[in-house]
Amino acid sequence: MRPLEQSTVSDVTETNPFIFYRERLDSYSRALAAGWSDQQFVDLVSRLNDQIRQVDGREFSITPTLDGGPLAMALGLDIDLKVKVEIDSVGGSHKARHLFGVALHLAIEETASGSTNRPLVISSCGNAAIAAAIVAKAIDHPIEVFVPTWAEEPVLEQLEDLGAKLQICEPKVNEKGDPCYARFIEAVNKGSRPFGVQGINTSTTFDGGRTLGWELQDQTENLDTVFVQVGGGALGTATARALSGIAVYPVQVEGCAPFKRAWDLLAPDFNMEKAHSSPEKFMWPWDKPASAASGLLDDITYDWLPLMEATLSSGGEPVVVSETTLIETHRVATSVTGLNVSPTGSAGLAGLVSAPPEAGAVVGVLFTGVDRQNEVTR
Repeated sequence: MRPLEQSTVSDVTETNPFIFYRERLDSYSRALAAGWSDQQFVDLVSRLNDQIRQVDGREFSITPTLDGGPLAMALGLDIDLKVKVEIDSVGGSHKARHLFGVALHLAIEETASGSTNRPLVISSCGNAAIAAAIVAKAIDHPIEVFVPTWAEEPVLEQLEDLGAKLQICEPKVNEKGDPCYARFIEAVNKGSRPFGVQGINTSTTFDGGRTLGWELQDQTENLDTVFVQVGGGALGTATARALSGIAVYPVQVEGCAPFKRAWDLLAPDFNMEKAHSSPEKFMWPWDKPASAASGLLDDITYDWLPLMEATLSSGGEPVVVSETTLIETHRVATSVTGLNVSPTGSAGLAGLVSAPPEAGAVVGVLFTGVDRQNEVTR
């Protein structure tokens, strides 16, 4: 196979995205408003990044965007494809970008208040939990993780190794929706600090996530369109907010597509005032989510409102892929690129296959998570 060629941010000497893009970050503005100097913020990022490396063996750096020409050809796509690869980043996915961004806000807040070590909590079945546990250990905060009964064993073992307190969640009698999220909310109501990738609970989670979009745009000339996989909606929201003027297409699977359902209910007028005032009329738990892309099985797209607004503003629209397309696209993606990306991590590419843009378009997709099961078996 012909290896994919790498594009890089031009004229970059600083490789940490949280330093390189710091002037765009909300945490940076917050620090300056609190009286911090630029150097103090850079020192904070550097110190926390060193602590991340001690825990995970990796640190934050600008990740590659690869020329996806061979992959596009294999899939029969007449486009200029660019593939943003996050599988070798901290924790093996993009999720740590979100949580590191949250940690920066937390550090600034704790410096001002003098308080530390308030227990952190997250509801997650995989990459987000691992990222949260890595960051929590790096900043020396205890963390409780609410996981489903079907969570993968390699994930649970890694969480235990990171010192996270695990809570396996089963639904209560007559309980609807995700029991993990319900237990998470109960913990937050008792005083724990939300430390997740759902912006509806952790409002600062979009901040660091935007660095991925900024990198992609700087690494890709004339980017037209981006297809991005959606579970809870934070990645899609952060990416769309970062990519001004670029059409963003959120991708879900047919076995769990609550965002597309809400979109269809609001179309064609998209009265967002009505959506905000009565969200339960448009978003409710998906019945029996199922897919090989386990990271997309959030029965509610938690950040659906900001994601919908960002998608509408970009000129994109949601795409739902069949399970057959998801699995076949993943097979081709791993075969052609040699990258150990998971079905969840390559789901955006499946969306592109399902709804290809016009010939010649410059299109970006995000390979966001490593295939942990394949890491164990190979």
